[in-house]
Amino acid sequence: MPIQCITSMPQQLPNQEQETPLVFDASLLRNQTNLPTQFIWPEEEQACSNIPELDVPFIDLGGFLSGDPLAAMEASKLVGEACQKHGFFLVVNHGIEKKLISDAHGFMDGFFQLPLVEKQRAQRKAGEHCGYASSFTGRFSSKLPWKETLSFRFEAHENSPNLVTDYLCNTMGNDFEQFGEVYQKYCKAMSNLSLGIMELLGMSLGVGKGYFREFFEENSSIMRLNYYPPCQKPELTLGTGPHCDPTSLTILHQDQVGGLQVFVDNQWHSITPHFNAFVVNIGDTFMALSNGRYKSCLHRAVVNSETTRKSLAFFLCPLSDKVVTPPCELVDNYNPRIYPDFTWPMLLEFTQKHYRADIKTLEAFANWIQHKST
Repeated sequence: MPIQCITSMPQQLPNQEQETPLVFDASLLRNQTNLPTQFIWPEEEQACSNIPELDVPFIDLGGFLSGDPLAAMEASKLVGEACQKHGFFLVVNHGIEKKLISDAHGFMDGFFQLPLVEKQRAQRKAGEHCGYASSFTGRFSSKLPWKETLSFRFEAHENSPNLVTDYLCNTMGNDFEQFGEVYQKYCKAMSNLSLGIMELLGMSLGVGKGYFREFFEENSSIMRLNYYPPCQKPELTLGTGPHCDPTSLTILHQDQVGGLQVFVDNQWHSITPHFNAFVVNIGDTFMALSNGRYKSCLHRAVVNSETTRKSLAFFLCPLSDKVVTPPCELVDNYNPRIYPDFTWPMLLEFTQKHYRADIKTLEAFANWIQHKST
């Protein structure tokens, strides 16, 4: 399939007036009834009302985390069934402190309610995945998401004990030290939780609980704070467009506003927020690791006209030198290799510079690798 380039800009013609760059200032746009055309999505992609709830299992991790082998087997069975169907499940009794979750949501306001010029101190640079983004006005010119984000790296490595705190202090100033400490602690908790989930995924695929845990033990992951301001015409736009996560595993915590939707059986379904549960979904990288047995599912976020929606997304990613290749147990004459070997930085570069993530990202990426090699 053709590769959609997102890095080149239209060449300026002689005597053509330079258009004023679009700026997503939530404090102004949240009250506008006439949406800029860049935020209006095609009618067939716009949000629909009264959609059904997704039948997504609640995985109780309490017994698994306490070392109960029967509970671990039951949890891995439920995880496997969900990942074969659509790749989404919820985890409860996960061991994450309620106060840490509340603090992680609460501190978001301290950043996103700043004036735009202050937030732009952390401005995300072209081709990079970390920093502040007011919508994606610097990357795309149409079908823009109605949201702001702040993204930063986390490394589960003893040489990077304060990477999140240091980044936020260096970017926003020492007033953000406590802000950084909260998200440093939150990222560490998410990394630990994701390693437990990797054990269940390994068990469910028959490769043993240690295989994927070891692969991701020293991960280099991404934390993203999503902030969706109200929109006076929410039926015309989307908070996040339809996409599959290119990463390995996503652990999402929603506030109580709601807005996550998943495309299953040719229909959009909602996932109701539960404060005590995390939403977990498989990403493209793990889909490749499982040789396509587990699915990376299309999902999106919708907005509303009254209330700001917030969510916390932790994206588990392997170290840059780890080769993404399925274990030999998942490859045989009946299940040949589907995707070529790659490293996470290769896929990240592809989605940041060459392709806007969608349901065919992995397929397009495989074609891109083949094209480069020839």
